[in-house]
Amino acid sequence: MTPLSWRWYAWREWPADLLYEVLRLRSAIFVVEQNCVFHDMDGLDPRCEHLCGTDANGRVLAYARLLPPGLKYPEPSIGRVIVAEVARGTGLGHVLLIEAIRGTAERFPLSPIIIGAQQRLERYYADHGFRQTGEPYLEDGIWHIDMRLETPRSLYSRGRPTAVETPPTVR
Repeated sequence: MTPLSWRWYAWREWPADLLYEVLRLRSAIFVVEQNCVFHDMDGLDPRCEHLCGTDANGRVLAYARLLPPGLKYPEPSIGRVIVAEVARGTGLGHVLLIEAIRGTAERFPLSPIIIGAQQRLERYYADHGFRQTGEPYLEDGIWHIDMRLETPRSLYSRGRPTAVETPPTVR
């Protein structure tokens, strides 16, 4: 697989076709695949930054959004973390989270990062240093937990992911 192109977008910077592709992917995963009827377009997107990982053909294979401090939590938060079905099992989810943490740490270097994670993904986030901070809660019919990463700057301040962190070929 050719390396993915990683780019952050402010709301007004998105090309219309890319925005459509991201919203389609979010709907396919969060609404259809997870069988969860909820307001994905929650009104927060215009105040967030959005990380997209696209392949050489422009397909969006990975996405996450960065909520600035004060929007949902007092600290910055990463949410809507997704990998397209065709790229799952390749390690791309870990590369995505590394990129999202790195970008958040660059923007908010002295701040911890908070996430509201699906409980079934606790180990995935824990592998990147996040620790559970509260009791599980039900949100939109799915169990979630709040998690916190205390020192993102020191963990993710180096350069781009290495070859070891780069996922193998995507179908």
